[in-house]
Amino acid sequence: MPGLFPAAACLRPFMGACMAILLYTLPITSAQAALALNNTRLVFHSDKRNTTVVVRNPSTQTYAVQTWINTSADDNTTAVPFLPAPQLFKLLPGKEQLVQINGLPRTLPDDRESLFFLNVQEIPEASDAPGNTLNIAMRTRIKMFYRPQQLKDSSTSQLKSLKFSLIEKNGKPYLRVDNPSPFHVTFIRLNVHGPGQQHKLRNTAMVAPFAAQNYPVDGITRTAGLRAEFSVINDYGGYTTPLTSPIHLPN
Repeated sequence: MPGLFPAAACLRPFMGACMAILLYTLPITSAQAALALNNTRLVFHSDKRNTTVVVRNPSTQTYAVQTWINTSADDNTTAVPFLPAPQLFKLLPGKEQLVQINGLPRTLPDDRESLFFLNVQEIPEASDAPGNTLNIAMRTRIKMFYRPQQLKDSSTSQLKSLKFSLIEKNGKPYLRVDNPSPFHVTFIRLNVHGPGQQHKLRNTAMVAPFAAQNYPVDGITRTAGLRAEFSVINDYGGYTTPLTSPIHLPN
């Protein structure tokens, strides 16, 4: 792809420097990824050798595409036991590419899910337009859950085991969510309501397996009858039917 994509040869960890060059040489685009994936999240089952995702180019522009797997640290140094293929390819307008994520030898917990991220970097082709122009190479990043074979249930099978409580930290109220299950929980909807009060939480952090998260709920006071109404994202990117659970008021 030499000549078409000036940044295509700039693989990690040099992408940052290549991006700086792109910012001064290519035409301006909107801050929205041009490429699309057929999944919003992936599940890699431990008894499988690989999983796949389709990268589509619905735009009228040709792109070079770079793919890689990393952790929540989003760095280039932490070793990960997965390798996507191909890692670099050209994607013409209206075309798609199957990316296969292969498992490498690994030592990961077998009693819970492990979290990784698939990164898809789109690199626009060089422009023939005269003068200084600008283009931003966009990256799409989705969650990939490594699920041990021992976990027979689905990620939404143990939602009723979630425990909700109202706690206080530094004089402010927080909704604490304890997750005793081996699955990650991502809320798409989480509301607190009770007699005369209500609070809708937005952009809530994911709750890891066997862990807890505290969410600020300003304005909520300790009152009997508080309940949490919630819905989570399932393995396919859809939403579960809303559930309700009592909110405990620890002493």
